[in-house]
Amino acid sequence: MEAVQELIPLAKEMMAQKPRGKLVKLYVLGSVLALVGAVLGLVETVCSPFAAASRLREEAAAAAELRDARARQAGQALRPPQARPEKGPKRPPEAPPCSRADRQHAS
Repeated sequence: MEAVQELIPLAKEMMAQKPRGKLVKLYVLGSVLALVGAVLGLVETVCSPFAAASRLREEAAAAAELRDARARQAGQALRPPQARPEKGPKRPPEAPPCSRADRQHAS
């Protein structure tokens, strides 16, 4: 509130001195930027507790997911591998569909 009370005499003094147009535009631009900065700071201050709480919830969920994944991996490591019955004779693996020998031209 004190800053507003100081701005009014400053504006009156500037108008009494008949400043150039560029100087007035510069002061107006600076004032607008200062006002925008103050509003953004206020919004950030008001919203920061909510952002911190959501960030903590996300970190807790990620930690729980990691714990579950590690527990699953540890549980699978303790189990003996199950023997799968073979369905037929083993065939050699097939070549990929596009190998160097199949190319029509060099790259």
